[in-house]
Amino acid sequence: MRAGDKRVGAVCSFIGTVRDRNDGSAIASMELEHYPGMTEKAIEAMIDEAHKRFDILGARVIHRVGLLQPLDQIMMVAVVSAHRGQSFEACEFLMDYLKTQAPFWKKEQTPEGARWVDARVSDDAALARWGIAANNA
Repeated sequence: MRAGDKRVGAVCSFIGTVRDRNDGSAIASMELEHYPGMTEKAIEAMIDEAHKRFDILGARVIHRVGLLQPLDQIMMVAVVSAHRGQSFEACEFLMDYLKTQAPFWKKEQTPEGARWVDARVSDDAALARWGIAANNA
């Protein structure tokens, strides 16, 4: 993302991992489902929006699907810009957008059985600070 680009002065990244607990229950595994093609287009639209809002030179979002175990890396957001402030903001924006707007469905395996993970009010609130209403109410 920054190879050969002398304008890049900042690289910000975030890597998310699968936790071993959620909502008070142990998590044995998590399975992520998505619609191929639709999910990638949604992520591309998020990156396009980040370019419109922030003075960034590039952004990348990688999100795994399928069966994952606690401690597995689940996703990565990376942003490059001339200055750190824009990279940090764009990275956080992309995370907030990804958590609420990307078409992924998560199913956790717990000692009580399998359960689908619902959208969180806190994620919707994080997105709202960017002036975007979540559409998963």
